[in-house]
Amino acid sequence: MAELNTGDSGKKGGGKVRSKKSNAKVDLTAMVDLAFLLITFFMLTTSLSKPQSMDLGLPDKDDPKDKPKDIKVDQRRTMTILMGDNDKIKWFHGLLETPEPNGNPTDAIYGRNGLRKEILKRVISVPQTTGDKDKGLIVIIKPSKKSTYRNLVDVLDEMAICKVPTYAIVNDITPEEMKLIDEMNK
Repeated sequence: MAELNTGDSGKKGGGKVRSKKSNAKVDLTAMVDLAFLLITFFMLTTSLSKPQSMDLGLPDKDDPKDKPKDIKVDQRRTMTILMGDNDKIKWFHGLLETPEPNGNPTDAIYGRNGLRKEILKRVISVPQTTGDKDKGLIVIIKPSKKSTYRNLVDVLDEMAICKVPTYAIVNDITPEEMKLIDEMNK
């Protein structure tokens, strides 16, 4: 039983002996029980924070016998983002081999004034270029083996912020793109 003693058990100085008063005792058992009941109640009724996750549509697993078919995509709608190490990224519009002016790789930084600005420009300009408002921007994200998970999540966040209709994470990097990534990492 929990109790609180409030009296002194020792003598105070010399003097006359007076009638002995009993020490006051406070029984704390009920308070301890109540505290544990409240702790238990709040632990059971409180919802714990749930981890936030992003929904990704993943393709079905294919048979290894089936060869993947090359899908032709309009170069005017495509933007490719190459991710290197040390938070470095390059992007280009169209295919890397194309001689068009937007096909030249450009360095970019993460954030509002870097990658987001370029993506927003493309989200607006692609439907105007193609002449079809239903055909929006397609972003191909190519992380290298040296890029970090955090940087990939940052790029995916930019896709959600800019409301890019179609984007894909691709792991096959061409030799020309690998040269760009190596130059970027130097």
